[in-house]
Amino acid sequence: MCGIVGYIGEKPAAPIILEGLSRLEYRGYDSAGIAVFNGDDICCKKSIGRLKVLENLTRGGQDMPGFCGIGHTRWATHGAPSNENAHPHFNQKETISIVHNGIIENYLQLKKFLEKKGYVFVSETDTEVLAHLLDYYYKGNPMEAIFRVLRRVEGSYALGILFAEHPDTLFAARKDSPLIVGQNEEGCFIASDVPAILKHTRLVTYVDNQEIVKLHASHMHFYNIDEEEIQKESVLIDWDADAAEKAGYEHFMLKEMYEQPKTITDTISPRIQKGGIHIEELHMSDEQLAVVRKIHIVACGSAYHAGVTGKYVIERLARISVEVDLASEFRYRDPILEEGAMVVVISQSGETADTLAALREAKKRGFQILGIVNVVGSSIAREADNVMYTWAGPEIAVATTKAYSAQLVALYLLAIRLAEAKKTIGNTEIERLLGALERLPHQIERLLNTKEQIQKFANRYLAAKDIFFIGRGIDYAISLEGSLKLKEISYIHSEAYAAGELKHGTISLIEEGTLVTAVSTQPQLYQKMISNIVEVKARGAFVMAVTGEDNREIEKAADYVIYIPETDPVFANSLAIIPLQLFGYYVAVGRGCDVDKPRNLAKSVTVE
Repeated sequence: MCGIVGYIGEKPAAPIILEGLSRLEYRGYDSAGIAVFNGDDICCKKSIGRLKVLENLTRGGQDMPGFCGIGHTRWATHGAPSNENAHPHFNQKETISIVHNGIIENYLQLKKFLEKKGYVFVSETDTEVLAHLLDYYYKGNPMEAIFRVLRRVEGSYALGILFAEHPDTLFAARKDSPLIVGQNEEGCFIASDVPAILKHTRLVTYVDNQEIVKLHASHMHFYNIDEEEIQKESVLIDWDADAAEKAGYEHFMLKEMYEQPKTITDTISPRIQKGGIHIEELHMSDEQLAVVRKIHIVACGSAYHAGVTGKYVIERLARISVEVDLASEFRYRDPILEEGAMVVVISQSGETADTLAALREAKKRGFQILGIVNVVGSSIAREADNVMYTWAGPEIAVATTKAYSAQLVALYLLAIRLAEAKKTIGNTEIERLLGALERLPHQIERLLNTKEQIQKFANRYLAAKDIFFIGRGIDYAISLEGSLKLKEISYIHSEAYAAGELKHGTISLIEEGTLVTAVSTQPQLYQKMISNIVEVKARGAFVMAVTGEDNREIEKAADYVIYIPETDPVFANSLAIIPLQLFGYYVAVGRGCDVDKPRNLAKSVTVE
């Protein structure tokens, strides 16, 4: 849940590493550090707080000469944020330096072993164990030491390693934590995510589990855990480098909200052809799809909320039973996966640790896995049987917007394709639904153009302590995501509830002036939602409603109404979520919060 950047080549390493780390700030961190071989030894600088502190400390890297180095932004797991706990870490002689993403699960056992051998620890981290263990095994051959360490440690890691005695080589290794390498005419790079090196090269290679890379200024070699050299294929990243910049927007989050129409177009357009639906990545015929009897959707956070919507849509259109699981709970509840089940895992990064573990658990049991991911070549993309990519491009803000919207439309497409194969809806209905899908981008643009209206309303609730979201059916799924958007970036306590559950306890939390956001986009549930609105208003709530343009009756009950364009009710989430994203954003901005990098959160959660 942090950033790694390394470089070896013809140019000064420190400025390149610092610039790369700045492009990974969205991943979340609380301290930063850099180590560079300066010709005599390895020089290291660390600081707590934002990367700007480290940049000032090193004068943008000018005070750290050298052509080989590693850098890191840390999100605290073992030990509080401090200079001692910040990466890079060293052996006692400071001849070996290491940066690490992930968690070493048996670090206490290894630490006791090393302490008995006389090693002294200066930090609370599990990473320092790796530095000393490398020292213990190092007898002049770095690769031999790395292999021996990796065979002994348990857990997850992405590593960048420097040996002072081998200044012309940068070493990297990976297991269950993302790591890529890249190369241009002037050097080689390692990074934990593509944006860090996109400015320098678009040709990257994804390091697989238990692989080690030896990088020199002009070439690199790959090895498996059995010490055999292997050949790897590179992937061309076709993102526009400018896509990872703010392009004049105040925040990445706002920019990415405005990219949602394009994101949805890019995700659906290749799959709607000649009035029909074609999802070639499924690699499943009508006959194979027709025998799918159950679907398990597994995901975390916003991807889980997209999955909840997917449940309603797939069950309504394809009449297939769907279970939705939080990935962190899935494998520990010993799930029953019956014959004819398909497991769908959803992740923006394709590296979410809990989701990846759930995928492996389901695959171990012999079930077909469909991955819905945004990052080409990511772990889930490589390990799933089939992959449905969401073409959202780089998403930098921690709070997802466009990737979530792309996941929604991918699930819509999947639902229609399953319904077609099972013949639960006819061709006329399919054409109507596809037409509604194709109208979504323009309708979202209309909603985004109402941002001033929503900003004005949001400013009234900058001091709110509690905000509640309620809805029924798909509207409950929308409420879950709307509530998450608000709480994660504004730090206002917010909860989403199924509206029918209000009278079972939740309504006791409503006080005079409490804001309740009522989502009501499902025509068959309008009257019930109006009853729920009346219930909370009777307890003093102020109600903001989000509803369809034809539901004017709601004005009699709600205090403030946001209307969304007409669409098929199964697609309502894609429209209703837009004003909720904007509301959360403007509340957070008004409160002076760091919208793109909310406290304690990371973009890619790569540890369980």
